[in-house]
Amino acid sequence: MALNYAKGDILAFIDDDAYPVKDWLTNAVKNFEDPEVAAVGGPAVTPASDNIRQKASGRVYASILVSGSFSYRYLPKRRMEIDDYPSCNFFVRKSVMLQLGGFNTNFWPGEDTKLCLDITKKLGKKIVYDPEVMVYHHRRPLFIHHLGQIASYALHRGYFVKRYPETSLKPAYFVPTLFLFGIIIGAAFSLLSTPARIVYSLGLTVYLSLVLISSFSKQILSVPYVFCGTILTHFTYGFYFLKGLISSRLREEDLR
Repeated sequence: MALNYAKGDILAFIDDDAYPVKDWLTNAVKNFEDPEVAAVGGPAVTPASDNIRQKASGRVYASILVSGSFSYRYLPKRRMEIDDYPSCNFFVRKSVMLQLGGFNTNFWPGEDTKLCLDITKKLGKKIVYDPEVMVYHHRRPLFIHHLGQIASYALHRGYFVKRYPETSLKPAYFVPTLFLFGIIIGAAFSLLSTPARIVYSLGLTVYLSLVLISSFSKQILSVPYVFCGTILTHFTYGFYFLKGLISSRLREEDLR
């Protein structure tokens, strides 16, 4: 709808639960001096004003055990070229949006992934990540609201793996599902033999130790939230990614 009213050359997108740094627009526009750059994104950092459960959610997202190499979406990292980015902090040329027909809202919240795919693959243009194009993004608190968001992300990513593999068929997205299988199958085998039980117990101990170490911070009270939130995020993402992967189509009730 905004395309019918926008008079500028660049469209800026931000979520209703986010707010930008002072020079957000200025820093973003600099990147468009390169005519090959069609879109720009930047980190969405958890604000200091969020409550303890919201901050814990932000730390789960930013954890390398959860986001891996994609942690730059939640923390400022080096400037780089990317092929997929969420629309909570996103700039795109108006001409590009008109050419592509805007967002495909049939895939909410995966409409940004579809747009980025079309920008990079269909048009052959660049998307740039700039750490100075930063917003503060209020998080959904642990546990129910956070996990609901994770489930929605995972469902669409699993579906996109087979429908749009150009940007979604990446090994990192499969890790939580493989982990889920490992937990279930490992538990079954550990009941059958002592060696299997030892290996399974050792692996589980290492995993829980890594999660615990990554959960520590100066806010001691948040440690239990981050610890449990990380584990539940792994399980939730793993299950819903698999659900999306085996779905022939996403039903209307899955889109919200």
